[in-house]
Amino acid sequence: MRGVEYAELEAFLAVAREGSFRRAAVVLTVSPSAISHTIRALEDRLRVRLFHRTTRSVSLTQEGAVLRDRIAPAFESIAYSVAQTASQARMPTGTVRLTTPRVASQMVLAHHLPSFLRRYPEIRVEVDVNDNLIDAVAEGFDAGIRLGEALRSDMESLPISPPLRGIVVASPDYLSSHAKPDTPADLRRHRLLNFRLSGGRLLPWEFQRGDETIVLSEVGPLASSDADLLIEAAVEGCGIAIVTEGTIEHHLQSGQLVPLLEEWSEPYPGWHIYYPKGRLLPPALKLLCSHLSVTS
Repeated sequence: MRGVEYAELEAFLAVAREGSFRRAAVVLTVSPSAISHTIRALEDRLRVRLFHRTTRSVSLTQEGAVLRDRIAPAFESIAYSVAQTASQARMPTGTVRLTTPRVASQMVLAHHLPSFLRRYPEIRVEVDVNDNLIDAVAEGFDAGIRLGEALRSDMESLPISPPLRGIVVASPDYLSSHAKPDTPADLRRHRLLNFRLSGGRLLPWEFQRGDETIVLSEVGPLASSDADLLIEAAVEGCGIAIVTEGTIEHHLQSGQLVPLLEEWSEPYPGWHIYYPKGRLLPPALKLLCSHLSVTS
């Protein structure tokens, strides 16, 4: 393969991955017009149209999708081999693009990412904090973080936290004027602070004790996708919240919040870092996965 042919295919993969000539140009550090000219030359050489182009979007044609699926693994293998060879001669380098929910960022990355960056100063980590369940691969990320129970079957994953629990909490002021709930059903008489999922749906309140399961979908005075806001509302006595254990340790230690119904809060799989099955991991991502799985 001649150098110009490799450059054309590299540009093609960048546009296919980014879904934009402009973003691909940024990745390859060339001008958008140069990318457009290169893609047009490749299409002329192959005598096939590779992209559907409009003023607002760029998408692969059927022929373009076939070409991408055929050559992407080879380019990944080449990049991996080059990076592996380079890493043997110098400090590991590379960029890892990671998407994560805010709670996972607070619980895991805030504690362990600084030590990783100190250990590998030539590696750059870009973290997108997003509570929506996005398709990390389709959005151009190298990996993502999700709860173990929310992982797709076509993904490899590593646990990076212990099992977690949802814990029900209220402030002493709230409990001084409202009867303490003894069972989940008692919560129907309380003011519940709800977590709102992407798309607007409220997160159900799920409780389990042994074989018994109770699910509540009560509407309360506050619903938000911001867990910190719900916690502060609970501290101020606005109602009862259910939050991830480990995010409110100082509130519990200081007595600002009191745990409730602990016997109904069973653990569930914790945070996992995930990436597509069968893909060769770039050295930087491999090191990050290893670091997070060891330190969490």
